[in-house]
Amino acid sequence: MRIPRLALMAGALASVLFAGTAHAATVSAPAYKPALAKSPIYKTGKLDLGTCDDPEVTTGTLEEVKGYLDTVLDCLNAAWEPKIKKAGFAFSKPSLQVITKPGAPTGCGAYPAEAQALYCSLNKKITFLLSANLVDEQSDLMLLAVLAHEYGHHIQQQTGMFKALNSYSGMSQARQLDVLRRFELQAECLAGAFVGNVWHSLNRRQTEWDYIVKNGGSGFDLSVIGVKVESWGEMTHGKAANVARWLKRGFAAESAGGCNTWTAPKSHVS
Repeated sequence: MRIPRLALMAGALASVLFAGTAHAATVSAPAYKPALAKSPIYKTGKLDLGTCDDPEVTTGTLEEVKGYLDTVLDCLNAAWEPKIKKAGFAFSKPSLQVITKPGAPTGCGAYPAEAQALYCSLNKKITFLLSANLVDEQSDLMLLAVLAHEYGHHIQQQTGMFKALNSYSGMSQARQLDVLRRFELQAECLAGAFVGNVWHSLNRRQTEWDYIVKNGGSGFDLSVIGVKVESWGEMTHGKAANVARWLKRGFAAESAGGCNTWTAPKSHVS
């Protein structure tokens, strides 16, 4: 189930983000809004789930992959719903669709050809592309990691973080990219928190998690609406060392408390 890094665009299409670009500028010690930097979700403690079914994926058929993702999505809902409510927010489950070719409607426009998965904050829908190479190794952890990353964006939506990002529209490109890296690294960390909490129930090898950490996490966004950049790698998601840093932080913390990228030093989100 190996998925090429550059083909794995596991991120959010967020129409509220970055409506236009401004001149480049040097960003120094940015301070972010309380909805981002002081969210009550950070104080909700460890996830309480502990176990999650991890069905075997062997054939990669639409029915099998959809069934697998539905099972993991149930676990993600069970893990995060109590914490979102404890933080004082209303909770609603995201919907999930699995498609077999690009161009399908997502709520945030037509599905882009280069993306493996995306989350639309406008209708709270995760869309997963069943590409030909999606299941090459049945022991791969990537399906779970990608879905957990997209769910991280759902947590950001449920806790008002997407709305708070409106404030950074029209700022310098450097500031916008700093926002985007913190946003995506937080989703990676939240994915790590879920994986860490249910890890011992998955009957997985440590090398599988190590592979995710070493090879860029759950992947890169293709774009965020309004942002035009030459590369979507380090510029939008951070250096490999920082992706690994936040995945490991989440895995160890098993909670959103380890995932406050908004107060982290720039060196940790570069």
